[in-house]
Amino acid sequence: MPDTPDQHQEPVAGGGLLHRRALLVAGALSAGGLATGLKAATGARSPATMLKPGAPLSGVGERAPSAGTIQRIVPSLPFPGTGSSRTPLQLLEGTITPNGLHFERHHNGIPDVAPATHELLIHGLVRQPLLFRYEDLLRYPRESRILFLECSGNSGTIGADTPVQGSAGQLNGLLSCAEWTGVRLSTLLDEAGIAPQARWVQAEGADSAGMTRSVPLSICLDDAMIALFQNGEPLRPEQGFPMRLLLPGIEGNASVKWLRRLKVMAAPAFSRDETSKYSDILADGRAELFSLRMGVKSVILAPSFGLDLKCAGFREISGLTWSGRGRIRKVEVSADGGASWAEAALTGPVLPKALTRFRMAWRWDGGPVTLMSRATDETGAVQPPRSEWLAKYGPGQTYHANAIQSWHVDARGRVSHVYA
Repeated sequence: MPDTPDQHQEPVAGGGLLHRRALLVAGALSAGGLATGLKAATGARSPATMLKPGAPLSGVGERAPSAGTIQRIVPSLPFPGTGSSRTPLQLLEGTITPNGLHFERHHNGIPDVAPATHELLIHGLVRQPLLFRYEDLLRYPRESRILFLECSGNSGTIGADTPVQGSAGQLNGLLSCAEWTGVRLSTLLDEAGIAPQARWVQAEGADSAGMTRSVPLSICLDDAMIALFQNGEPLRPEQGFPMRLLLPGIEGNASVKWLRRLKVMAAPAFSRDETSKYSDILADGRAELFSLRMGVKSVILAPSFGLDLKCAGFREISGLTWSGRGRIRKVEVSADGGASWAEAALTGPVLPKALTRFRMAWRWDGGPVTLMSRATDETGAVQPPRSEWLAKYGPGQTYHANAIQSWHVDARGRVSHVYA
């Protein structure tokens, strides 16, 4: 007996969440399916595009005009070049962020670095200091990895007293994912020869802010790279051209851009951006330093603020999940404010320290619901509720915000950010 759509509408949790099998027959369940009957067919008439030659070849491709304008979210800033722009996560699909939409974070503008004269120095507690030009690094063996990069201040507004009303990109857009290509940092450090007492590496950028961060040597010898390419093309200036440090799973600020110096040391430098900034204030008033690794996290992108629902019926809840500790094991979704949960489908490949897309079949009955997602990574770490995250930190904490986020859908289909 052939399958029917009703066979796949098995509820798995409250609020209209359906079994993942429903995603396989989404077209049959959707209220917006294709029209039926010969009268709906248009193939008998040739469209206008078949009646004249198309546009000529171009050096750089552009988006289709009808696709609309998709841009980074750039706030009004008091000091041009100092601040951040965000990825419009809710307008994108898949997991790879286009280079022109990758989030930015700059502390004093984007320097104009000439690759012909730029040099990377490795010195300090090493057997022999080494100096690398851009063309030198291009001669080394390279590797490519798909990795997320997240600012430690991403989603920090979840600590506000009242929910900030903004799109998923406005709230969580200091997050992107790309295929990075470069040279393993361990290869260069091995060549320089690391002294026995070495424990830390200080990275410095060539921007006018003189960005410096201390990184444990163990991280540098693990999977760190000197990135030279992003999504197949040379790094763009705002991403650190001609070279940047890339630390998988570590807060974005430590992946120093326009990298010019790596100093091997016995202890951290305790620089400005790892003490007065990028440190976590705990509930007892102490400051936690070098809490570099990003926690397990997920966000629902559709539906979300600004993407209201027009009618009841079958639809897909989708979002992104990631962890600085490795692969995502599962994502659970709730449509009743956390009273019940159901496991979502993960779109493969599920890679370590990369974004993963999750999807959940849902039939909205037109009533008010509260949507939430909760991720678990391969180490067993679980994304915490907001109350648990708040209890750990002191007032005003905005770094490492990985608490569960909630969207409320009212009876009119309007979506708002809420605390559940």
